[in-house]
Amino acid sequence: METTSEETQEQSQDRQGCFECCIKCLGGVPYASLVATILCFSGVALFCGCGHVALTGTVTILENHFSKITSDHAMLTDVIQLMQYVIYGIASFFFLYGIILLAEGFYTTSAVKELHSEFKTTICGRCISGMFVFLTYILGVAWLGVFGFSAVPVFLFYNMWSTCAAMKSPMANLTSVDSICVDVRQYGIIPWNATPGKACGSTLSDICNTSEFYLSYHLYIVACAGAGATVIALLIYMMATTYNFAVLKFKSREDCCTKF
Repeated sequence: METTSEETQEQSQDRQGCFECCIKCLGGVPYASLVATILCFSGVALFCGCGHVALTGTVTILENHFSKITSDHAMLTDVIQLMQYVIYGIASFFFLYGIILLAEGFYTTSAVKELHSEFKTTICGRCISGMFVFLTYILGVAWLGVFGFSAVPVFLFYNMWSTCAAMKSPMANLTSVDSICVDVRQYGIIPWNATPGKACGSTLSDICNTSEFYLSYHLYIVACAGAGATVIALLIYMMATTYNFAVLKFKSREDCCTKF
């Protein structure tokens, strides 16, 4: 009976020790960096995937309805293809950068330092953390520009959609439907000598009812939302990396004060 009670006590102590270890491990998770990583991956995936397909649909709409001569929109086609290649690079870069920041968050969070009492900071480690702070701030500002740029095609497609909706309203009966037009040349997308350059009346209504227009319009909205999510993720990264860098600086001062 004594042996059984001793074994029971040892098992309970082992369970308690395992439970405390799990609590410490959960405390060592950088939740801010984890949330930012998930949000960043989701936002970049939406922006890159939806943006790539939407750009292809935009070229199809221009070629079929607004610019029948290839030379008129050749430059725009090259720019769109270049942007699609840039999208591939953005997706790859942020996949790696998100993983690196998440790993940096794991190794610099205060809870992890409590697990490793002999944790020491080095000048190299502080420089790397400071580099992440600087780079994240630069990327945050850049993605604010990307977010604003991604709203431009949403605005253009919304204008076309609202014009088509206006032709179906009762007020449109007061004027000639054929006089209601959308001229994409005024936005600088294609040159002024492009033919036909604009769509009016029933032709414009047919464009708004095509699958390319409907899909591209909604994909641009999702891509814009993805860019916004990425901006929020980078803001969270900014706070997390700044905090990590401050903790490293504090830890280095603490080591200097206790060295003697």
